[in-house]
Amino acid sequence: MLVAGKWSGDWHPVQATDKQGGFVRQDAGFRHWISHDGSTEFAAEPDRYHLYVALICPWASRALIARKLKGLESLISVTVVEPQLGAQGWRFGEATAADRDLLDGAHYLHQIYTRAAPDFTGRATVPVLWDKKTATIVNNESADIVRMFNSGFGDLADNRLDLYPAALRAEIDALNASLYPRLNNGVYRAGFATTANSYQQAFSEVFSQLDELELMLSDGRTFLLGERLTESDIRLFVTLIRFDVAYHGLFKCNLRRVRDYPLLNRYLKSMLSVSGIRETVNIEHIKQGYYSISALNPNGIVPAGPDLSEYGL
Repeated sequence: MLVAGKWSGDWHPVQATDKQGGFVRQDAGFRHWISHDGSTEFAAEPDRYHLYVALICPWASRALIARKLKGLESLISVTVVEPQLGAQGWRFGEATAADRDLLDGAHYLHQIYTRAAPDFTGRATVPVLWDKKTATIVNNESADIVRMFNSGFGDLADNRLDLYPAALRAEIDALNASLYPRLNNGVYRAGFATTANSYQQAFSEVFSQLDELELMLSDGRTFLLGERLTESDIRLFVTLIRFDVAYHGLFKCNLRRVRDYPLLNRYLKSMLSVSGIRETVNIEHIKQGYYSISALNPNGIVPAGPDLSEYGL
């Protein structure tokens, strides 16, 4: 991580644990907001903002999906880091489907952070929403970025789809409050646990949440809250698409696979059929990225499977 603007030590997935040995995720360090009504210093403008992402990362993929669904591709440019996590974390390069940093010529993502804040202390995470006009980071919290893409760009975005409609906000917030700790971050709490007890607690919550979601879908609904796609669907999808590929084996979440849940499996296929979503999925980046984590896979061997042909991947 960065300490007072200097890279300190080799990258490791676990930087902090709680008293029980459970994985603790760092809070985002930049929480500014883009607005179309002049209410913030970051105005909604074409070609002003740039998104740094990793295709391995579910949090970054949330932002990529929202960018696609809201029709913001021509307004917000994107740089994809290499999938492997090395000693200095995320790196720019020329791997397949990865990019060099053309804005500032950086070699590592942490250099983007210190350009915005020379004395920054913390982890250099994705996604990063960068302001080209003022040369700073607007936001590095995926939940914020999704909502900014949904409503912060006004008529510059495609407003036929509202990912956070007023009538469903209470339900979305309640569902997100369960999805995040028990599943989205739950798989990481299991995979990066440092004690058996913290692993078992996370493991149980992951599969309790999946069981509840399977039951929720039993009434035939297409999406989590009915027949309209919301931000909660994006949050669930990015975890499900990685589950059988990485979390089931590498993260020891191996009680069941997504394909063992008939309704969640159907739901995953439905999400992949939504225009724009499949384009954000890169299974090779996901596999190369997760299995490059030496703390979990010291020999660096990337498995040949699983077979994802039923998803068209």
